[in-house]
Amino acid sequence: MSEKENILMHRYEMGKLLGIGSFAKVYHARNVKTSQSVAIKVIDKDKILKCGLMDQITREISVMKLVKHPNIVQLYEVMATKTKIYFVIEYVKGGELFNKVQRGRFKEDVARAYFQQLISAVDFCHSRQVYHRDLKPENLLLDGSHNLKISDFGLSALPDCKRKDGLLHTVCGTPAYVAPEIISRKGYDGAKADIWACGVILYVLLAGYLPFQDKNLMDMYKKICKAELKWPSWFSSNVRKLLRRILHPNPNRRISIEEIMKHPWFKIGLDARMFDSTINTKRDDVPIEMGLTLDSLKSNIVECNSATEKVTNLNAFDIISLSNGFDLSGIFENNSNKEESKFTSTNTTLTIVTKLMEVAKNLGLRVIKKNGGLLKMEVSQPRIKGVMSINVEIFRITPNFHLVEIKRINGDSLEYQNFMNQGMRPALKDIVWAWLGE
Repeated sequence: MSEKENILMHRYEMGKLLGIGSFAKVYHARNVKTSQSVAIKVIDKDKILKCGLMDQITREISVMKLVKHPNIVQLYEVMATKTKIYFVIEYVKGGELFNKVQRGRFKEDVARAYFQQLISAVDFCHSRQVYHRDLKPENLLLDGSHNLKISDFGLSALPDCKRKDGLLHTVCGTPAYVAPEIISRKGYDGAKADIWACGVILYVLLAGYLPFQDKNLMDMYKKICKAELKWPSWFSSNVRKLLRRILHPNPNRRISIEEIMKHPWFKIGLDARMFDSTINTKRDDVPIEMGLTLDSLKSNIVECNSATEKVTNLNAFDIISLSNGFDLSGIFENNSNKEESKFTSTNTTLTIVTKLMEVAKNLGLRVIKKNGGLLKMEVSQPRIKGVMSINVEIFRITPNFHLVEIKRINGDSLEYQNFMNQGMRPALKDIVWAWLGE
């Protein structure tokens, strides 16, 4: 801030707080020179460094530089100080589409108009090899003229995110909107996954509720994988036919955007200029000013060499798939031979590791390998079926919330169960918040 506390870098007059996230706050602001209203996303650099999200931030900037389109929230400028990163973005005053859906379903012509704008923007992203991966009504904003704008490219992917097989493998997004191939964790085409999410959004706009929902997440994922659709009576025949092709569980048989654009239902009232790339790329907005910003983003980074900081960070899907109650792997493979226990803890990594080392010593186990969040332990004396050994791995969800997985890797199964029930579980009660599956 400048001498005037509400003026950011002599350029933007900061206004009211619009929203708060885990790592950022969003404010309304005004360009001092032009009086243009903007939104400024203020990101806490220390938090994203600790959580290893700097690459995600720089990728988001790269993506937003590529996607200048009338139906995509625009990034105008990026600035950084020693402690903060500032995204100056287009101010969209109409709020989230989600808030309108909550008040009731849309008429078919209104839903179609929003869907046409959504497809236009997604098609443009895909033409730039950008895959959003978190399309949902909460990430669709409306401007003062009721035009749709896609926002939040924090989980988006570029071609360099693909593996050698040409597919994306990071499991991310919002559970109710993810495609079956993402749940299977076998790799997916980003474009086809985005198309599936667009289909879920269209269903929500027309119905007022989700197509696949269940109180039990595992059951919901089974419905997604089978694409079990139930049609409200007011859905027209043409929209049902289109949705069946969009929400096809086999990505190889799922309709493409080009085919969506040719569908009779989609073409009703369509403004062909929406898909004219020469028009879409001509924007009067201020060009993104970067300068030395990307270098300054990573300045003053202090690397932490502590072994306890080298723990695996989890996203929502990792947490779900690691949970006994919501284990999805059984849908795709037989895991009956796995023997493991998991618990959550509200302690720090250091506290958890210290307690595990103490418990191992008291139970006569020796730690033969310790690498940050992974500990390998074994009993000192061999039994009938060899030396019982276990792996203990710590996954960080937040700095003070962890998931700990204990897995038998060798030795007798019954001995392991007795060891866990009579030794390990009682000894760990001081750091356990909850054992999963109970």
